[in-house]
Amino acid sequence: MACGRRVGMGLAVSMVATLAWGQSPLASFKDDLFRYPEPVASRDEGAYLDVPYDEARDIDRRDEIPERQVRRAYVDLSAGDAREETVTTSKGSVRVLKVGRDQGPRLIVAFMHGRSGDRRLGMNDWTFGGNFNRLKSLVSRAGGLYLTIDGGALGADDAARFTEALVTIADRSPNAKLVLACGSMGGALCWRAMGEPALASRVSGLVLLGSNSTSAEFDRALAARKGAPLPLVISQGSRDKVYPLASQERFYETVRQRPGYPIRFVAFDGGNHGTPIRMIDWRDALNWVIGNAGHQ
Repeated sequence: MACGRRVGMGLAVSMVATLAWGQSPLASFKDDLFRYPEPVASRDEGAYLDVPYDEARDIDRRDEIPERQVRRAYVDLSAGDAREETVTTSKGSVRVLKVGRDQGPRLIVAFMHGRSGDRRLGMNDWTFGGNFNRLKSLVSRAGGLYLTIDGGALGADDAARFTEALVTIADRSPNAKLVLACGSMGGALCWRAMGEPALASRVSGLVLLGSNSTSAEFDRALAARKGAPLPLVISQGSRDKVYPLASQERFYETVRQRPGYPIRFVAFDGGNHGTPIRMIDWRDALNWVIGNAGHQ
């Protein structure tokens, strides 16, 4: 993998811009357990991180039952049980699970699953090394709302339901930053939704996890946003056989041709298709997106 000099995570964290609220990032939460392992290779002034991935360390020693149940130290259940809501759209109803503040959240993070998943995937505290538990804990502790939405077969009608449901939820909290987190084939649904101006203008950024991104989708989203930059965090495993790392690196390089465009790339060296969902440092990623979102 192409990479530059070795750096400590202090440099990566220093790349986080000033946040829109309180001049402080999402508060530290289990950082020692979830931060990227050393060493980290970096280039493009910290925009590209090459993070080593080791199944013996990151699965076998992290999980009590490998890939099924993380060790208890990685999980905090204080965010409470998820609440279910059914949102009516022009294409039918869609089911949503929510944790956090319904009234006046300053941040909304919506997760879209990939093929064979549903709204329950992103609410599971114990799988993927406890990383979904950390995500909903970070968001709820920051006074935000974390939600997961059923994507069905991830087709056109599903994208329409996803889009309308997000607009409905976002309209309840017009001052909230809205970040979409999209796993695997869920990324295609997110990009399709980003072509709709009613939603595109509300979104503060995308976190793409083992997904596929193309220049055509990117251009369509920017057109829907009337040219306003869309902060992007792309995370990919080097051994991903579904969406190869090289193709996503080419997308990253194409976007970076726009001077100063807000994009980051986190490559997990040795990781597979599902590795980004297990290994993304949510605090680092969300702080960066929010800090680069500006005032919408």
